[in-house]
This record gives sequence, C-alpha cells and structure tokens, in this order.
Amino acid sequence: MAKSKVLDPAENPLYQYDAAVWQANGCFAGVDEAGRGPLCGPVCVAACILDPENPIAGVNDSKKLSEKKREALFDEICEKALCYKIIFVGPDVIDRDNILNATMSGMRQAVEGLEITPNLVLIDGNRCPAGLSMPSQSVVKGDATSAAISAASILAKVSRDRYMLQLDQEYPQYQLAKHKGYGTKLHYEMIEQYGIQPFYRRSFLKKQGYWPEDK
Repeated sequence: MAKSKVLDPAENPLYQYDAAVWQANGCFAGVDEAGRGPLCGPVCVAACILDPENPIAGVNDSKKLSEKKREALFDEICEKALCYKIIFVGPDVIDRDNILNATMSGMRQAVEGLEITPNLVLIDGNRCPAGLSMPSQSVVKGDATSAAISAASILAKVSRDRYMLQLDQEYPQYQLAKHKGYGTKLHYEMIEQYGIQPFYRRSFLKKQGYWPEDK
C-alpha cells in the first residue's frame, strides 16, 4: 500500500486498522447490515471492498453520521470502492427463517455477489454466516473499527432508508419517513389505526405481544 495515499490515522484511525488487515491478508471485504430491529421492511446487507490506494475521508460508523453525510458518502463509496454488493432480505424470509438467519443469509449473498473474491471477510458483530467459501472473521463494533465495515454500514443504512422512503410514498398513512419502520409510539398508533400490510414482519409483532386485527 502506498503510504502517501493512506489517510492520516489521526484523521481516520479506521484506515490504520484496514492497512494492517491488507498487509496480513491482501484483499478483504467488510460486511454490515441495517434494519434488524424494525417492525417492517427488509433487512439490508452490504459487502464492500475498498480501494486501499483511494481512501475516503469521513468514513465512519453510519450511526455516528448525519443523514446528509451518509448520503454524500454513499455516492463516494459507490464511486471509489473496488466493488460492492447490496442485498435486501424481505419480511417473508425474516418471518420464515427468523431475523438472525435471514441476516446471515443476506451476508452470504452479498459476499458471493462481489465481483472480486476477497481473501478474507470481516463481519460486523459476533458471528459469521456459515457456508462462505473464504475465511471470515467477526469484529465486534466493526463499523467503528474498520473502514471497510463502516463503508458497508453506510451502503446498507442509506439503501434501506431510501427503500423506506419509497414505501412511504405508497403508504403515507404509516408515516414511515419519520420512523423508518422502527417501533415508535407513533408507529404503533398507525398500525392500530390502519392495520398490517404485506411489508410488516408479523413474527416481530407476535413476539412483542402486539397483534392487531388486519384492517
């Protein structure tokens, strides 16, 4: 890796972590998800291989960034990454397989869909999906540790948010643009008033003991 092109670790220490991973393993991918907790909509998973010679300033855990900053970084990541893949796993699969298995399946699909096969996959969290054809490693709080994982977190978060905004245009009565499907007081009130649509995770509502009649 050309030292002159690596961001100053003082500005973004996530790249220092990635530099060590590249040195030890060569090409690697970061993987993260968005939307495991909401009552409706898909869980979105992204895998990303960043270009170590073309770093992106400001990359960080998507939860620590403003919506405006995430949107700007999304476009820059898409432009500068060596490759990336974004996968949506819908409520039907979540209800059938449970959210953990659905997320693991999405991660596997995202990695397998990359145009470049990485030597290593770093997964945000404490477990890795089964069945990967290359070595993988879980990284607790990986989106705040690795630039590649944080880039994946941005791709997943922005993609899911954009999907929910589109859904809001079709079902404005649920005010999805405000809560993105999470279980806020407003959201439960809208469910009580308007009932359940096909994009809801029925298993989540049942688990929480909240199961209104469809209206």
